Amino acid sequence: MTKKVLVSIAWPYANGDLHIGHLAGAYLPADIYGRYHRLAGNDVLMVSGSDTHGTPVTLQAEQEDISPEEVYGRYHERFLEAQQKIGISYSLFTHTDTPNHHQVAQDMFSQLREQGYLYTETQKQFYSEASERFLPDRYIEGTCPYCGYEEARGDQCDECGKLLDALELGDPRSKVDGSTPVLRETEHFFLDLAKLEPEVLAYLEDDKEDWRTNVIKFSLNYVKDGLRGRPITRDITWGIPVPLDAYESKRLYVWFEAVMGYLSASIEWAKLTGDPEAWKAWWYDPEALTLYFIGKDNIVFHTVIWPAELIGVERLYEDDPNKALNLPYDVPANEFMNLAGTQFSKSRGNMISILDLLARYDADAIRYYITVVMPETSDSDFYWDDFVQRNNSELVGVWGNLSHRVLSFTYKNFEAVPTPGELDDVDRELLRKIEAGFDAVGEQIAARHFRAGLNQALDLAREANRYLEIKAPWKQIKEDREAAATTLYVALQAINGLKLLFAPYLPFSAEKLHRTLGYEEPIFGEQVIQEVTDEGRTYNVLRYDDTAAAGAWAFETLPASRALQKPQPLFKKLDEKVIEEELARMEK
Repeated sequence: MTKKVLVSIAWPYANGDLHIGHLAGAYLPADIYGRYHRLAGNDVLMVSGSDTHGTPVTLQAEQEDISPEEVYGRYHERFLEAQQKIGISYSLFTHTDTPNHHQVAQDMFSQLREQGYLYTETQKQFYSEASERFLPDRYIEGTCPYCGYEEARGDQCDECGKLLDALELGDPRSKVDGSTPVLRETEHFFLDLAKLEPEVLAYLEDDKEDWRTNVIKFSLNYVKDGLRGRPITRDITWGIPVPLDAYESKRLYVWFEAVMGYLSASIEWAKLTGDPEAWKAWWYDPEALTLYFIGKDNIVFHTVIWPAELIGVERLYEDDPNKALNLPYDVPANEFMNLAGTQFSKSRGNMISILDLLARYDADAIRYYITVVMPETSDSDFYWDDFVQRNNSELVGVWGNLSHRVLSFTYKNFEAVPTPGELDDVDRELLRKIEAGFDAVGEQIAARHFRAGLNQALDLAREANRYLEIKAPWKQIKEDREAAATTLYVALQAINGLKLLFAPYLPFSAEKLHRTLGYEEPIFGEQVIQEVTDEGRTYNVLRYDDTAAAGAWAFETLPASRALQKPQPLFKKLDEKVIEEELARMEK
């Protein structure tokens, strides 16, 4: 039975390039999951976009003396390019500064207010007398009260991961002018999380056996510590206006409205398809799977805050009293990927950008290594020597070598899929294992165990290599051409199956191999950057035609006599000298 699968991916701040920490934390696992479900015949809606309203954007704008629009516009375009080239197959990648997102966020604000989940309160906030303005939390840094880190942000400590209130910081200072801020009173709207706490807790305690242990434990402990009201507006000029005349000078807090982007992007996607109501199938059908792929620093916002908002708005845009917006089915948050022991950080400049990496290495080589060391249950590290070693010994040495030597030998001697003789037990056993791999690898991906799924596919490639060593078609061809034909026929069937098992992980090489094996229709659809216009605003988005792959996750027999294309190597072996080159590049 076809399922509706919503793949929601963390929205990156549009203030700097995407780096491989982002790729490992959210984008690649989400893409693997989405591609698998498309191949399995399910209806996948995969959405995200650039987060344009956060203070990281305004800080960058002030540092460069340009507008926030110029900052996010620059990086949004680079986000589109990077994700298209690395192969993140969004149904829609948009951004938060669109009329559509503004409207959805304001509608949710109004609905929460009508339901009694918002209140106003006067609070003290830091004010810069030098700049004559209130300072948003990210404009302040100081000493973390929990771990003592001296460069903690006003909203969160990058060192220990604790969410903070700027007033908790020791020795606070303005990041803009370096001055010591003073406290002044200001009135803001708050989300009444205490009132929503019982329903949020009930949600978290209801059948979360499939959730990662760190995610559910952290979330439950956070709620059981007691939820308190959290401000959802701020005194700034950049962002979504509060839809009330008396508060027109205030803006919605980015943490409050950015998570709404999953819903607004779904609505925008539906409009672009010409069926404005289509999004409801993923958001109101209780059988739909709704997953949120994020890094561990975003857990609370997706397991507590976003569910609270969804519970609070009840049936937004839906009149049926029996329908309510779906709460997250799973939030498979990854831990951090570090760079040889040091945490990636855009703000600190400690990063390897995706576009920079793509300038020197193929997308599938990057995707392979990031998956192998993906931080699913604990922090992991990116090492250049490990990247080169695994590329050469595993990607090239096991899978690339298998496919290329079989295809090259077959093309040279037969130019087509050979007609086999009778298969023996060794032949049938290999094909049985490859066919069983579709259930085994599929189950691992469906369970969000991406490294395990890739390892199983690689083990099957090793089985095929062992089969070749046993059969030795390069010897058979000299003595018994039919025996060689049978061996190569079986090997090609195995490679054809492995092609699909690797496809969610390595889509570019899978497509290349697919064409070499004589297929005309692609495995996956095309990713395109498209210009859209909404209420006079024109901007670019990334979209994916997801019709090509439906129902392809199955072992398929290549017909004998099908013509093959002249094979080319799928992957490149890397010279070990690139290790020193990359380390030297990082020191500059």
